[in-house]
Amino acid sequence: MARDQKDHYYRKAKEEGYRARSAYKLLQINEKFHVIKKGDSVVDLGAAPGGWLQVAQKLSGGKIVGVDLEGITPIPGVVTFRADITALSTVDQVKDALGGDADVVICDAAPNLSGAWDRDHAISIDLARSALEMAKKLLRPRGNFVVKVFQGDMFIDFLNDVRREFAVVHAHSPAASRKESAETYVVGKKLLSAPVRKGDMLNVRIESVGKSGDGVAMVEGFAIIVRGSKLKEELLVKVDAVLTNFAFAEIVERKS
Repeated sequence: MARDQKDHYYRKAKEEGYRARSAYKLLQINEKFHVIKKGDSVVDLGAAPGGWLQVAQKLSGGKIVGVDLEGITPIPGVVTFRADITALSTVDQVKDALGGDADVVICDAAPNLSGAWDRDHAISIDLARSALEMAKKLLRPRGNFVVKVFQGDMFIDFLNDVRREFAVVHAHSPAASRKESAETYVVGKKLLSAPVRKGDMLNVRIESVGKSGDGVAMVEGFAIIVRGSKLKEELLVKVDAVLTNFAFAEIVERKS
């Protein structure tokens, strides 16, 4: 408490009516990455005490839903309820409250810290993975995602998992994060709705040739541009990049 009483963002939050100093982290993240826009529907996972809900409402003015195991003091115009963000049943509850899919899912939840760093890091990653799985079910295509994680050995694997699901991904520590903190925020923009992901191995047939001269295969109506391929070739390919409307792949094996 003594540290908090002297903290710039703690005092600023008190003065400006935010429930937590963490409100400025979301404000700074949004200023840099433009995650939340006017009119967006936003879901806050692990929302207590409500500082990020206040910011989301300020930035959006659209439908805002907050979920936490703890009760959240009501915020006018914001829907909140108690639920477990790791439970699949929560998805239906949130969609009912929103009336559809979300534009943005945010999560500033953190585990109860034990002081044993390896354990705390592992629990943080598990919590972040639960938020990612929830976001994949709640977000509309091209929706955005922000989640807090603690740095450690498993961070890169988690970051790569987010990269498989979003077109643009950043890891960022806003100025409002305490310098001694190991927390960072992973920002995913433009949820991919493609039926393929980076690293997938696929058997394909080249059905057309694009303007670049490379062959194009179709997977469930989604275009895969295969570098160096020719019309009617049957190939084993590896997807190396997935964008919103198409993907790129490299040839692993020519079958014909």
